[in-house]
Amino acid sequence: ARSIREELRNEVSAMAKQSKNFAPGLRIVQVGGREDSNVYIRMKIKAATEIGIDAVHVQLPRSITELELLNKINDLNDDPRVHGIIVQMPLDCDTSIDSHRITDAVSPEKDVDGLHTVNEGRLAIGDLGGFLPCTPWGCLELIRRSGVEITGARAVVLGRSKIVGTPAAELLKWANATVTVCHSKTRNLEEITRSADILVVGIGVAEMVKGSWIKPGAVVIDCGINVKPDSSKASGTRLVGDVDYEEARLVAGHLTPVPGGVGPMTVAMLMKNTVRSATRALKRLSQTQWSLQPLPLKPLRPVPSDIVIARAQNPKDIAVLAKEIGLQAREVSLYGNKKAKISLSVLQRLADREVGNYVVVAGMTPTPLGEGKTTTLMGLVQALGAHKSRNTMAALRQPSQGPTFGIKGGAAGGGYSQVIPMEEFNLHLTGDIHAVSAANNLLAAQLDTRIFHENTQKDKALYERLVPKIKGQRVFSAIQLRRLKRLGITKTDPDTLTEEEYGAFARLDIDPETIMWERVVDINDRYLRNVNVGLSPTEKGISRNTSFSISVASEIMAVLALSRCLEDMKRRLADMVVAFDRSGKPVTADDLGMTGALAVLLKDALEPNLMQSLEGTPVLVHAGPFANIAHGCNSIIADEIGLKLVGKDGFVCTEAGFGSDIGMEKFCNIKCRTSGRTPNAMVLVATVRAIKMHGGGAPVTPGAPLNKQYTEENLELVEKGLPNLLQHISNGKAFGMPVVVCLNQHAADTPAEHELVKKAALEAGAFAAVVSTHWADGGAGAEPLAEAVIKACSLNNPFRLLYDVALPLVDKMNKIATTMYGAGQVKLSSVAEEKVKRLTEAGFGNLPICMSKVSGSFTGDAKIKGAPKGFTLDVEDVYVSAGAGFVVAMCGEVTKMPGLPTRPAIYDIDLNTETGQIEGLF
Repeated sequence: ARSIREELRNEVSAMAKQSKNFAPGLRIVQVGGREDSNVYIRMKIKAATEIGIDAVHVQLPRSITELELLNKINDLNDDPRVHGIIVQMPLDCDTSIDSHRITDAVSPEKDVDGLHTVNEGRLAIGDLGGFLPCTPWGCLELIRRSGVEITGARAVVLGRSKIVGTPAAELLKWANATVTVCHSKTRNLEEITRSADILVVGIGVAEMVKGSWIKPGAVVIDCGINVKPDSSKASGTRLVGDVDYEEARLVAGHLTPVPGGVGPMTVAMLMKNTVRSATRALKRLSQTQWSLQPLPLKPLRPVPSDIVIARAQNPKDIAVLAKEIGLQAREVSLYGNKKAKISLSVLQRLADREVGNYVVVAGMTPTPLGEGKTTTLMGLVQALGAHKSRNTMAALRQPSQGPTFGIKGGAAGGGYSQVIPMEEFNLHLTGDIHAVSAANNLLAAQLDTRIFHENTQKDKALYERLVPKIKGQRVFSAIQLRRLKRLGITKTDPDTLTEEEYGAFARLDIDPETIMWERVVDINDRYLRNVNVGLSPTEKGISRNTSFSISVASEIMAVLALSRCLEDMKRRLADMVVAFDRSGKPVTADDLGMTGALAVLLKDALEPNLMQSLEGTPVLVHAGPFANIAHGCNSIIADEIGLKLVGKDGFVCTEAGFGSDIGMEKFCNIKCRTSGRTPNAMVLVATVRAIKMHGGGAPVTPGAPLNKQYTEENLELVEKGLPNLLQHISNGKAFGMPVVVCLNQHAADTPAEHELVKKAALEAGAFAAVVSTHWADGGAGAEPLAEAVIKACSLNNPFRLLYDVALPLVDKMNKIATTMYGAGQVKLSSVAEEKVKRLTEAGFGNLPICMSKVSGSFTGDAKIKGAPKGFTLDVEDVYVSAGAGFVVAMCGEVTKMPGLPTRPAIYDIDLNTETGQIEGLF
């Protein structure tokens, strides 16, 4: 036993060198407080501590119920710090508890006692890869270390208990001994035991086996422990085994004493099982290659509709996918069997793991039909994950329901490169957007309500309602104490404030003309673009003009996307500026007392959602900020979890909304500046159709047939439209990223058109230019793209940001406009100039810029195509999103509330009441 403990001590020491924060963890669960059990527990903890195992005695009261005990064991099963669990028997409890149910509640992967039915079954069929019962395993180890040959030996096991006899017989059998099991009903017992080369005794009768029962020279392992009266001992008793030691030692070749024989070996093997479990856990932690099983794909011709393709594929159970990519059960909250939320605790568990390659997928200036950016991203991750066997994670924004029921349709990709199930993806998912809407509107309600109450009450009355007496005492809440601190008031007793301090604390004195906060709803509703609120007689004439935005345009959505943890999210929520007071100072959500309430509503929404591609590769879906109003990227948290899960040789492919001039610029200057991550490569999605449009082609209108210019070869139009693509290549290079141009092939394209585009892209400095057929062929069609991305990510990427945030706000706008758009300068309206001055004076001048402009042109006018140079970009308005951490510059008319078209997708969407399936989504 000492020898085994020394071996284990060395193994644990090696683990600590491999991972400094890692230690084997053992939990010993005891119900009640039997002293004999306490003796065993102390012995186990002492042995564990000497080895370097983190052993904890989990003592539970006698009054515990079976359900409470099962819940406790489940908690330990889910704890990644715990590698071994022992339930000390017998259970010393007041209630009726099924001990077998308890031992089987311990995860087989942590059952270091080896008593779980699964581990017992594995032993029975000769699978010794599970945990072996400690006492029988100790017996076998003793026999082996005695030098006696087990193979071919005749072994007799006296006793058939679950803990000793039966597993000992199995172990000896699989060690190639010829085994006989004897028990209380066995005839000719002495004759059988005398034939044994190896005799293992665990019958539970003191000194039953006499010397005459033993074959001369045999190995005798005594597993019994019994109390026998002995007047010569101070205690009046002594411990003896099931073998008469004094007689047996005269006959046996090897004999274990009691106590001091099998007992120490049992403890040693328990420690060995714990270290073995920890070794497996450490291996899983350090081994990043996933055991991903791709889903087979059989593309049809002609290519069916997106929903037909999605329905034809049978997705994996999301719990299976989560396990394949290295997530632990406690890190996954299942929403049905096709989607789940991922706990932020995974970032703590994988804190020391190196991150993977970071790829941003952007596009050229799109047509109104879109150029397949999400489809390309999905094709790329399917190629990397299912065909190139690389750990690969897609990271997407959650789509708004506005476009889903409007004209654009869903955003799950298309053809054979999709997120599935597409209905779940395009509709409610796990309710994150609804949580954002609720939080946003609660803040709006509190804002208007506070204005109402300040206008209808005197200072003292207002103060007494804000800090009411409860059981005769006034107490400031934590958020009210923060407001006092901002005001420079150090008092903490509400009754000690002066009249002046009452007023300063109670009155925010909001200037209604400066209110920036709008209510939101996640549908397209043009009639909410300009509304009056407060028209009810109960509001006493305190009304104002305002507007609604679509939910994904809420600053809270941007906060969700840019937060790095719960604490960071709370800070950002607190900092959100909703208006200015009459003296020009910003009024924040924290001033309105809203921070905690907002955080509570958004707590679950901060966890990313796990889904899958058509080929069974993982997809993280999280946050959905508008790309023209906000920064248009999925969450930092989703990317961070993805980068940790894929490991240093893996890939996280994330999307930036609209063209590179909008989404990619903000991805780099806002998102990467905030996260500290640097992208390894940029994929630039282009189509011949979009290039032709920018070359002067006929207008592309949703729902209308394409002009023949787009369905026939036209090299002249392609040539004229190339400057738009080349500006986007230049945009990627401005950040130091290698740019991989992906031509998303359409049926009407010709090889000559493709060659012309590829040649121009390479001459403009693109790292690679490839044609991809992922829409029709899935991941297989994107393999050339995947190979180019792998090569691009192997380069030493000199990533750099476009500007220093210390520059004045207008200088930062000019830097973006001249570099990303090709403009000559920006020109601010008088309103914008005044707001820039106000924001700078309020301390917001060092924030990044979020340019809000149309997506269909480099200019502020969507009708101007191509790549014009030297134009003036008009900035009409400026406002701060202080919580998100940027200043928004509004370039022209950009609506935050889309409208429904004459014939929205609503007409085609239906629910089949017989099958329960949703129809008409696209």
